Amino acid sequence: MPRAPVPPEVDEFLRLPNPAVIATLRPDGSPHSVPTWYDWDDGRVLLNMEDTRLRLRYMAHDPRVALTVLGSGEDGWYRHVSLLGRIVSIEDDESLADIDRLALRYTGHPFRTRDRKRVSAWLEPERWHGWP
Repeated sequence: MPRAPVPPEVDEFLRLPNPAVIATLRPDGSPHSVPTWYDWDDGRVLLNMEDTRLRLRYMAHDPRVALTVLGSGEDGWYRHVSLLGRIVSIEDDESLADIDRLALRYTGHPFRTRDRKRVSAWLEPERWHGWP
């Protein structure tokens, strides 16, 4: 499936280290949502989590997810973009390169916890909506 194109202003917004919330589906179909770090890379979203996280189990069971990115400037959360799509790959982050990439994006420093197994997932958006 082709990636959902976004206009330049949405692309620019998604490139910022804004707060985000990801929603996955539990096996019973109910939603599960948690805050998350993300990175926007060539029309896809990088996510990373400990291998024990429930959202990872839910993604593996049902790859449909939604990510809402909230503005953090003067408009605050009134400016937001939601991406709806599928997880297309889940891989071990053995070198911690992906979590370091996200930590540097959000904190300016490598990720502090180095003794836990981490996993990266790639979200390919199929559609999006935003405000304003």
